[in-house]
Amino acid sequence: MNREPVTLRGVFRRRSATPSAEQAPASSADTATGKGYTPPKDRPTPRRKEAEKNLRRPLNAPKTRKEAYQQYRERQRRQAQLERQGYARGDERYFRPQDRGPQRAFVRDLVDSRRSVSEFFLYLSLGIIVLLFLPFPQVQLAVTYIVWPLMMVTIVFEGFQVGIRARRSAAQHFPDEPVRGVAMYAAMRQLQIRRLRMPKPRLKAGDPVAPGT
Repeated sequence: MNREPVTLRGVFRRRSATPSAEQAPASSADTATGKGYTPPKDRPTPRRKEAEKNLRRPLNAPKTRKEAYQQYRERQRRQAQLERQGYARGDERYFRPQDRGPQRAFVRDLVDSRRSVSEFFLYLSLGIIVLLFLPFPQVQLAVTYIVWPLMMVTIVFEGFQVGIRARRSAAQHFPDEPVRGVAMYAAMRQLQIRRLRMPKPRLKAGDPVAPGT
């Protein structure tokens, strides 16, 4: 039997080829798990403008117009509630423009420091309406021609009286501020029920009025 002669070159060639084949999978595995490896993505890489836009977008940004409207209504509701609470506790930041300033605060104290028939106007009006529905012609005539006109004359007289008083007192204690609208402001406040007046009264009936408080 003839045998092919074995040369040193062929032995070294076969042995050198074997380690390279074995190292190939290891190198590919190292590449797949190395630090610089980036796994394949299922979507294209976003552009720079899109990435910056997503970073600037708030986490709770609305996705639809309906959600945006709901968030807007919720913000408006919270703001209105905050303003009502501040208005009720006397925080001037939440006052209406016609209620701000030491002059208007003085006029409110001037009205709140005294009792009047005008502050019971709503109760008196409801009582008169009830009396008009009673099946007694004499009562209806008395209410229509005596009680109702007398109440209206009293309220108008008190309105003029408190308006003149508020105008004079405001001009005396606040000479550098205009007194326009002060009389009407005082008369309209006097018509309101005391516990429903806003801003809430700081004084009780009979308390002294101090300007600038």
